[in-house]
Amino acid sequence: MSASIDRMNPPALPDAGKVGYSQISIAHPGPLAFVSGQVAWRPDGTTAPGSLAEQTAIVVTNLQGALDALQASTDDIVQMRIYMTDLRPETQEIAMAELMRFLDGAQPSLTGIGVAALAGPELQIEVEMVVQVAA
Repeated sequence: MSASIDRMNPPALPDAGKVGYSQISIAHPGPLAFVSGQVAWRPDGTTAPGSLAEQTAIVVTNLQGALDALQASTDDIVQMRIYMTDLRPETQEIAMAELMRFLDGAQPSLTGIGVAALAGPELQIEVEMVVQVAA
C-alpha cells in the first residue's frame, strides 16, 4: 500500500467524477512507478486480436500484472494515459467500459489521446500508468 492520494474535481472544472476519473490527483510523498504503455501483446507472443474490446481486455490484464508486480492496487494509480488509433465516442465507450471495470471505483487522473499509430499496425489501444508505491 502506498501513501495516500487525494482526488479533486473542483467546481471550476467539469465533474470528471461522474464518468469515473478525477481532474486532479495529489500524490503525497512516496515513490512513483512509471509503467510503460501496455498494449494487447501477451507474454507468450500471441498475436493481438482484431477487436478493440478484446485488445482492451488484454491491456487490462497487462496493467493488472504491472500493479501486482508493484504490490499496488488501482487505488494507487495517480494517472493513466490512454492512446487510441481510432478515438471516437463509439470506440471510447468500448475501451472505457473495460477500463472502468478494471479501476473498480478508483478515480485516477486520466487523459485520452488519439494517435495515428502505435507500436504495431494491429494495435488499437495503449495505456500507461503512474503508480504511487510503498517506500
